[in-house]
Amino acid sequence: METIRNYLESMFANLPRTADVERAKAELLQMMEDKYSELIEEGKSENEAVGTVISEFGNLDELAESLGLEKEVEEACEIIEANPRRMLILDEVKDFLSFSATRATSIALGVALCILSVNGPIFFGALGLENTGAVIMFLMIFAAVAIFVFTGLQSAKWSYFKKELCSVDYATSNYVINEKERYKASYGAQLVAGILLCAACWIPTVILDDVARLTGAGNDSVSVILLFIMVAVGVFLIIHTSMVMGSYNDVLKINDRDTMSGSYSRGSVPEYAGPAMEKVMSVYWPTVRTIYLVWSFLTFAWWKTWVIWPMAGIIFAVLKGLSKNSSNNAAEVK
Repeated sequence: METIRNYLESMFANLPRTADVERAKAELLQMMEDKYSELIEEGKSENEAVGTVISEFGNLDELAESLGLEKEVEEACEIIEANPRRMLILDEVKDFLSFSATRATSIALGVALCILSVNGPIFFGALGLENTGAVIMFLMIFAAVAIFVFTGLQSAKWSYFKKELCSVDYATSNYVINEKERYKASYGAQLVAGILLCAACWIPTVILDDVARLTGAGNDSVSVILLFIMVAVGVFLIIHTSMVMGSYNDVLKINDRDTMSGSYSRGSVPEYAGPAMEKVMSVYWPTVRTIYLVWSFLTFAWWKTWVIWPMAGIIFAVLKGLSKNSSNNAAEVK
C-alpha cells in the first residue's frame, strides 16, 4: 500500500496546491485503495495487486478529465517544460547529509582552533617564550584556514542543491523528516551544552581567583586558558549541531512550495505569510546567537547576557504566531 501512496504522490507532485487538486488526489487514492483491496480479496499477491492498480490508475493525463484537472495538468506540463527540475534520488540525498555532517564538524573545528589559538601566546608568554607562543598561534590559525579552504572545495560538489531547481520524491522527503526528528534530541542537547559552556566560561576564573587569595599562589594565565577552552568547545557544539540541522532543512526546502510536492517535502518546516518573513525567521536564531556571543565577549558579563535567551524565545513565539501563513492557522483550528 505504501508503494501506491508513493506513486500517487509522484503523480501529483507538480500540480498546484489547490483545494481542487487536494480533493482529486484524495478521490484517486480512495479508488486505488479500493481496487487494491478488491484484488487482494480475489487472491492476488501484493505485488500483483500493486502492479494492476498502477497500470489502471497510473496515468494522470488520461484521468485528468474525469478528475476535473485538465487545466491544472496542462499548466503543470508547461511549467515543467519551461523550468525542468533535477530529481534527487534517495542515495544522493543520503550522501549529501553525510557530507554535511562531516562539513559541520570541519567548520566547527576550524572556528574552535581560531578561538584556541590565543592560548598559545598566553601559555608560552607566561613562561617567557613569546615567540614560541606566537608561532603556535599562527600554526593553529593556518590549520583552521586550511580546513576552511579544503571544506569549501569539497562543498563545490553539492552546489547544485542551492543553485539548480531540484526536487525530492515523497519517500525521500519522509526519510529526511524521520532523520531530522531523530536528530532533534541530539540537536537540543548540543545546543544547550554549547550555550551553557559559553555562559559559564567565567566560572573557572572566579574560582581560581578565590583559590589564589586563600593560598597566596595562583596563575592568571591558567584561568584565561580554561575560559577560552570552554568557549571553544561551546562554540564548536553550537556551530556543529546548527549546521547539521540546517542540512535537513535545506533538503526539505528544495521542492517548489507552490506545488503539491511542497506540502510533503517541506515536512515540519513552518510556512510563513511571505518569502520575506520566511527569510527573516530562518536567520532569527543564528542572529540571536551571534548577538549573544558578541555582547558577552565585549562585556564579559556572562551572568547578565544569558537573559537574551528567554527574551528571544518570547519574541520568536510572538513573531511566529503573527507571521504564519493564514492557511496553516486555519488548518490548526480544524
